[in-house]
Amino acid sequence: MDYSFLQHYWWFLICLIGGIFAFLLFVQGGQSMLFSLAKDEKERMILVNALGRKWEYTFTTLVTFGGALFASFPLFYSTSFGGAYWVWMAILFCFVLQAVSFEFQSKPGNVYGRNTYRWFLFINGLLGTFLVGAALATFFTGSDFTVNKENMSDIINPVISRWGTEWHGLEALANPRNWLLGLAVFFLARTLACLFFINRLEDQKLVERSRKFLLYNSIPFLVFFLGFVIWAFIADGFAVNPDTKEVFMEPHKYLNNLIEMPIVGLVFLVGVVLVLFGIGKTLLGKEYKKGVWFTGIGTVLTVCMLLLITGFNNTAYYPSATDLQSSLTIENSSSSEFTLTVMSVVSILIPFVLAYIIYAWNSLEKKPFDIKDLKDDGHVY
Repeated sequence: MDYSFLQHYWWFLICLIGGIFAFLLFVQGGQSMLFSLAKDEKERMILVNALGRKWEYTFTTLVTFGGALFASFPLFYSTSFGGAYWVWMAILFCFVLQAVSFEFQSKPGNVYGRNTYRWFLFINGLLGTFLVGAALATFFTGSDFTVNKENMSDIINPVISRWGTEWHGLEALANPRNWLLGLAVFFLARTLACLFFINRLEDQKLVERSRKFLLYNSIPFLVFFLGFVIWAFIADGFAVNPDTKEVFMEPHKYLNNLIEMPIVGLVFLVGVVLVLFGIGKTLLGKEYKKGVWFTGIGTVLTVCMLLLITGFNNTAYYPSATDLQSSLTIENSSSSEFTLTVMSVVSILIPFVLAYIIYAWNSLEKKPFDIKDLKDDGHVY
């Protein structure tokens, strides 16, 4: 367990958390369909409460993702969260809206009305997913920043990272490749939500409607996802010379990473196949309801592998489009060896945390969800 192993180990853990987070975005996808999939108050109550029993998982995973990045790769945290803060603040605001909406929409004395909070949930489902996708796309396309570690000795202004524009991250929206991934994540979340509703709900009208919405959302998801992946594979990538640590542009870098790391490439293909199988099997089998698990596991694997190839195999995971040598790698942006070692010991607890999540999930999924369940448990969102 040398320093390089620890750096790669923690990048893998962060990518895995990112993949799990992508799957859990089905909550946001469901929120974006509250006023289209549901046709009346009863159906909206069913959707809100079915999603309400899962929203904490997504929020907690997002916080864990940010916390893991801060602890293991602090230079990324200070560069991106401190520079591209308008994007991250917008994402955080969207998720705060979600937390507030679920907790207060049915509280006594709600002066804003239940629908106001539901529109907040819709905003979280629309902007939250799109902005997350656009932000992650910059791992492939680059951002406008410079890094100078010598500034640490400047007593007056010890700022290591500086952002190049006044837009502070919003300039990423000017790149069409970032839009492709943003829209892919948005429609992926809606696709997963349809699969979740088909698996979870007892109301047959909502289930049948969810199957139609699955088709409407899976097609644009596949178009935008394939568009982004193909563009990323044929474009130049941000490579690092292992000897000199110089960052340079390498043709087809991300495709080369999949080829040169066959296990990563194989898992990526397995993930894609699982995603397609879950969607296709559900569309073709009118009684089939377990597609969410195949597509969900496939989502975790696919997203995890996509994030891995941005950092593994001598690649700059957070590239600077302004100054190539300012790009961040898992070597030049990580915490100390001692910190990563201590954190690695703590990470042994992760399987126990996952086991608890699975146990809690199963406890809430003993039978299909229906409107009458709101009266039985007494907890209504």
